[in-house]
Amino acid sequence: MAAPLVGRGVPGRADGATVAAIFAAVLLIVPARLVLKGLPLSLTPANVVSLVAAMLWLCAQLTLTLGAAKGRNPVRTALFAYFTSILATFGYSTWGYLDSDELSLSDHAFVLVIALVGIALVVCDGVTDRRRLDFLIQTLVVGGAVIAVIGAFQFLLSIDLTRYLELPILRYSSEGDSFVLERADLRRVAATTGHPIEFGVLCAMLLPLAAHYAVQARRRGEPALRWWACTGLIGLGLMFSVSRSAMLSLAAVGTVLFAGWTWRRRLYTLAVAAGFLVVIRITVPGLLGAITGLFSNLGHDESIQYRTHDYAVAAQEIGRHFWLGRGVGTWYAPKHQVFDNQYILSMVETGLLGTLTFAGVFATAFYAALRARHLSTDPDDRDLGLTIAAVLVAPLVGSFTFDLLSFHTATGVSFVLVGAAGALLRAARADRLATAGQLAPAHSSGPTIEVTR
Repeated sequence: MAAPLVGRGVPGRADGATVAAIFAAVLLIVPARLVLKGLPLSLTPANVVSLVAAMLWLCAQLTLTLGAAKGRNPVRTALFAYFTSILATFGYSTWGYLDSDELSLSDHAFVLVIALVGIALVVCDGVTDRRRLDFLIQTLVVGGAVIAVIGAFQFLLSIDLTRYLELPILRYSSEGDSFVLERADLRRVAATTGHPIEFGVLCAMLLPLAAHYAVQARRRGEPALRWWACTGLIGLGLMFSVSRSAMLSLAAVGTVLFAGWTWRRRLYTLAVAAGFLVVIRITVPGLLGAITGLFSNLGHDESIQYRTHDYAVAAQEIGRHFWLGRGVGTWYAPKHQVFDNQYILSMVETGLLGTLTFAGVFATAFYAALRARHLSTDPDDRDLGLTIAAVLVAPLVGSFTFDLLSFHTATGVSFVLVGAAGALLRAARADRLATAGQLAPAHSSGPTIEVTR
């Protein structure tokens, strides 16, 4: 009998964590601008993997033998609401008139939404084992460390290792783009992502996860050096992006973490961060000054002025299609004004319903992770719940400063972590029920109720 692809973490068998880990590795390592040749749509290898994952999830939901979790989950409900709103927008926009170029982009964007929702559902319903959830998140951390090394080569040595990842089956989706930009006479690097802003926000999301596993290994008496190395590399990647959005995202993530940590953990983290900044100041002169300059000159920053000058255009366009928008993926440069704000872009493309459900996905996942923390008694599970909740704040904050959904690497990782929040809540509920069952009186003569995940 064939091994199930989406199901419980049975040793030696592929499951939802396996599919999601493959997606994460391909998403992070293959440069974001490389797409597959010979396809009518511009799809990256990670897009194809996530579409396959969506199909596997659907097949698993049609059976009772593959072990996929079923039943209510707040993350699953939020994903359903988001997909339904996008489907309504897609139907509304394509029912009316769209230029041929915008119609093609709308088809492409809708396929990508299916892929994103599909990979999140595979994680939420297919990773029903706590050990397998660790495997998936650790894959994200290791992948983040690898691309941080690529970013370090770009920043320190001006060597672009992404050129060695150009496989014969791939082509660049656009010509003339560079993975290295400049700001304040310093290189701003993107590693394998689409832009330095995306790279920085991605590192801000992965950094606390790497630190979680380092602290967990130290608490258990296991080798922790590899996880501290990943933490340090991802921290360097965040600095090398020279991105204001990255720093704002890190500050938001840190606020949530500090609210849930003990004073000892807070002081320890501040000491480590101070030592890290001292090393950066000594080894990379001018980098800290460039980053602090991003915030000390806000009133005269051209990038901020550029981000805010288009509000009148946005307001006019939003008023035309307030509820469902003009069409997902139909507002693009150079045909239309660029909005460096995902909420404004979502209001234009998907209307109020699409914008609310988009934010609702991350808000609901944030709640699910904190709920899992509340239900858990294991300190590692509680810390993971807090960490996942914290990193899910980064997409919410980052969407104010750049158009998140236009950058596939950060968006893909965000939806994987949304699914991880749902999976962690399922595991916490199952552990709580198992503990309650063990504590129930053995002589109870009441009716037996079978509870499934």
